[in-house]
Amino acid sequence: MKTVSVGWFEIPVSDMDRAIIFYNEVFNIVINKQDFGGTEMGWFPFGETSKGAPGTLIKSDENYTSSTDGVLVYFSSIDVNNELARIEKAGGEILQAKTQISEDHGYMALFLDTEGNRVALHSQK
Repeated sequence: MKTVSVGWFEIPVSDMDRAIIFYNEVFNIVINKQDFGGTEMGWFPFGETSKGAPGTLIKSDENYTSSTDGVLVYFSSIDVNNELARIEKAGGEILQAKTQISEDHGYMALFLDTEGNRVALHSQK
């Protein structure tokens, strides 16, 4: 039996520069922006130092709308409190503080980014 895993994610944005500043500040990373014929993408770092699926911020008014409903993307963290401490300063809003899922499954938190997307964090610690 084959297993299914996430291979890619895209987070809709209405202002790419604002979104890049937010995510760079919250995750202490550098997102690179590219324009593909009017579709702007901000690439999250991916490679040897990253775990999980690769993905981007995306600005394409025809096909993408920011939302607090629907699919929820979880970013892995060493401790979600690290990112939570930077969210409001970066212009976001904490929707749910660090909450234990269970002893085996660690912790999670929810936040609203500057673009109106509900996003989650997860850590074992």
